[in-house]
Amino acid sequence: MAEKKSLGKEFTKGLVAENPVLRLVLGTCPTLAVSTSVSSAIGMGLAATIVLICSNIVISALRKVIPSKVRIPAYIVVIASFVTIIQLIVKAFVPALDSALGVYLPLIVVNCIILGRAEAFASKNAVLASAVDGLGMGVGFTAALFLMATVREVLGAGTFMVGINDLLSVFSDTTFNGFTIPFLSENPMIIFVLAPGGFFVFGIMIALSNMLAEKKGKKRAELRGCEACPMASTCSMNGSCEEKDKEVSE
Repeated sequence: MAEKKSLGKEFTKGLVAENPVLRLVLGTCPTLAVSTSVSSAIGMGLAATIVLICSNIVISALRKVIPSKVRIPAYIVVIASFVTIIQLIVKAFVPALDSALGVYLPLIVVNCIILGRAEAFASKNAVLASAVDGLGMGVGFTAALFLMATVREVLGAGTFMVGINDLLSVFSDTTFNGFTIPFLSENPMIIFVLAPGGFFVFGIMIALSNMLAEKKGKKRAELRGCEACPMASTCSMNGSCEEKDKEVSE
């Protein structure tokens, strides 16, 4: 019974308490880049979730075999292998999604969320718990992308889920391809699908997340320096970025 409770906690923490985007503030680059439409956001979320689960399982299974000194390169090789498989599958079955995600699909290899879970969790825990952790973090990442994309697509284009048929057609013969919102489609606020709009929506979501956290007595999500990175202990640039910024300012 304790095992089930533990696994349930590992799954749910990625949804709210340790949401990788809204609480840990990781993976912001793909979050801002692909959240211009709901279909792209869901596609990126599914791809990242699959890579998270598979890489966590393999890294956890090999945690006692991989030498400590080469663990980061080993993690990257494992993650890159799964990303390559996912990218080839997407290219073959959902070329429109591959085109929409562009370079951000292969860049999953260096996504801080995936590398962070490999280093912070999968390398220290059993296979089943690592798989559940990957699933929870992936679902949390997808949920955050979905919320951001909904706001940006509805306000910035006046549509919702347009293009989703390309993704759904892989699983069924559905003809649903989203819908258009009459008033907003005629007068879209274009800024929401541009970079400034992405930062604005992201900032609002972080603020709302912090408000909810404070009401529950938890810490606010904050943008910090190198110490916030899961790879900080092994990064050769740890602390040097801040020092270089000071030198430039002086």
